[in-house]
Amino acid sequence: MNTLYSRPTASLNPALPAKPAASEGRLHAFDSLATLVAVLGSEGTVIFANSALEDALGTSRRAIEGTHFPDSFTEPQLLVAALGGAGDNAFAALRYDAWLKRLKHDPILVHVIVTQTENPDEIVVEMLPLEQQARQDREERLADQAQANKELIRNLAHEIKNPLGGIRGAAQLLEMDIQSAGLIEYTQVIIREADRLQALVDRLLAPHRRPHLVGDVNIHEVCERVRSLILAEFPKGLRVVRDYDTSIPEFRGDHEQLIQTVLNIAHNACQALAGQMTQGDACVTFRTRVARQITFGKQRYRLALELHVIDNGPGVPDSIKERIFYPLVSGREGGSGLGLTLAQTFVQQHHGSIECDSGPGRTDFQILIPLP
Repeated sequence: MNTLYSRPTASLNPALPAKPAASEGRLHAFDSLATLVAVLGSEGTVIFANSALEDALGTSRRAIEGTHFPDSFTEPQLLVAALGGAGDNAFAALRYDAWLKRLKHDPILVHVIVTQTENPDEIVVEMLPLEQQARQDREERLADQAQANKELIRNLAHEIKNPLGGIRGAAQLLEMDIQSAGLIEYTQVIIREADRLQALVDRLLAPHRRPHLVGDVNIHEVCERVRSLILAEFPKGLRVVRDYDTSIPEFRGDHEQLIQTVLNIAHNACQALAGQMTQGDACVTFRTRVARQITFGKQRYRLALELHVIDNGPGVPDSIKERIFYPLVSGREGGSGLGLTLAQTFVQQHHGSIECDSGPGRTDFQILIPLP
């Protein structure tokens, strides 16, 4: 993993113009990147560190700049060798994997890209956390799946809707012409089942029909509304913990959609907690935080709302963990499997992301939405 290898590629940093003078304004363009970036002098001294690198190392830019950057790695000789190759013009860009040390945290595995510039006094070191790359790949896969699901649902619902109306109408006409009570019972079964399927189709189409009504949203008002709804439905044996960061600002969003999103998640949690409720130790936690300089959906945001809905239930069954946001997938007998699909749709309409981390005794749904 730690073998150095070179690629005859052009610089991966087109944002860094080839000018002899490394003006501070020019280097601050790197703050918009999600990757960790350090601009080094030829001896490995840090000239500039971007915001993502500050966050990853857990220290300020002022503290990073002026340090010998190879010492930030568990195996500093790899970067020293890379800097030596850059000085000898042995490559245009060089890549390897290494462990980056962090203040008060365990080291993280990063993919390092050492790039020469036309300025001989500057070398750019980009670092992509491999965990972050895996997360970005997962987010991209989920987004593609969600889009495919929406198209499938919309097309399937429309295909079902028209013949379903015909079946119901035919059953009603047939009922008017028959005299036998036993046969009328059969027509009633047809009508009831047609109505049930019609209600399901309407739910499938609901998020695509309803306009996205944008206004100012206070996320804690949303959580309080959901809290009152679930406590009204589950009055015994359930405790709802509020762990709020009251400094979170209002943001533009669809108030009703966000209530429905959080309610769908919390309602699922309460149904999974049925066993704990009988024992009186069921707990659902609403936790809000501000995430800073965070990347999701292939974009980096300065601020984002981080909302967690956590329960102490048995966890999501392993058989459906990878499919819980798919339509009609449910881990509960009689469940429609639409609640989390709708939640994902509504979050994505707010340019956000939703993920689930689940195990026995703890299930955590995390929602991220950009803040102004």
